[in-house]
Amino acid sequence: MEEQRAGSLRFLIDFSQPLYEQILNQVRSSIAKGEIEMGSKMPSVRDLAQELRMNPNTVMRAYQELERDGLTEKRRGLGTYVTSSSERVDSFREQLALTYIDQFLGQMSSLGLSWEDVQRYIGSKQNGKDDEGGEGA
Repeated sequence: MEEQRAGSLRFLIDFSQPLYEQILNQVRSSIAKGEIEMGSKMPSVRDLAQELRMNPNTVMRAYQELERDGLTEKRRGLGTYVTSSSERVDSFREQLALTYIDQFLGQMSSLGLSWEDVQRYIGSKQNGKDDEGGEGA
């Protein structure tokens, strides 16, 4: 992975993965965590593409998805801005959390773990005990 900066934005780029998805997911996450302020101006497609040394169409595709998510908005003649709607960001953060939980539970299920097993492992982690040498599993 290679770390690249574009203005105040920081990206970890893995050239073995689709680039637009990496930009999209990293910006989504940064907005959800509050690392990118609501109402702030995003770099132009051309500037971000130049900074990240990639095709502007790749960045454009990610920006289109962000706008579809409601996380950004285009302002005619001014550029792309992060939404000012805290409700929209909160709603997106909740959707993202539920997606991560679904993925996690799916993975635990594929390991053959019951809900009780998962709760026990989470409780063990919360109490500072690792699975190695922790409570008898």
